Amino acid sequence: MADLQQKNRKVLGVVLGVVFVMIALSFASVPLYRSICRVTGWGGTTQRAEKNTAQVYDREITVQFNADIDPHMPWTFRPDVRQVKVKVGADAIISYFAENRGKEPIAGMAIYNVTPLKAGKYFNKTQCFCFTEQILQPGQKVHMPVTFFIDPKIMDDWELRDLETITLSYTFFRKDSPALEKALEKFYNEGGTSSHVNTTKSK
Repeated sequence: MADLQQKNRKVLGVVLGVVFVMIALSFASVPLYRSICRVTGWGGTTQRAEKNTAQVYDREITVQFNADIDPHMPWTFRPDVRQVKVKVGADAIISYFAENRGKEPIAGMAIYNVTPLKAGKYFNKTQCFCFTEQILQPGQKVHMPVTFFIDPKIMDDWELRDLETITLSYTFFRKDSPALEKALEKFYNEGGTSSHVNTTKSK
């Protein structure tokens, strides 16, 4: 009987331990998942680099740029150029145009993603306006730069050996709006991609 009670206590201890771990993981899952996405590029999450120290190679990849905006935000938002062709490892700089067509100052925040999703971990941005509050006064127009390079490690990825085009997309939302909160939740729950956010294409 004593042995049986001891075994039961051990089983109960194991079960309680598993429950505790599951509860802890449930609270840690979102920040942990965000960190994994940033490191691996899952879901089209790009990488952040302080500077580019990569060697430049002859292989060229076309990078296309897309702009979307929440329908409740009276901004114009579009890329200044639709696409550029860059050499792997080389720095590139482009910009996006934004204009506040409303009658009051508006703070916005952009969510981004890269497709194909597997290319995200090789797409490095050294300067970007994403996830930073952008405040535009009524009628104000701005050009927001994005500086990036494609990591030469992409050439060692057998699955992307024939990749010719990468698309970088941004979606702007009003800061502190329910739409932004929902978009951010989807962004992280889907591995860093905003491709399924309900948005309206800017003109």
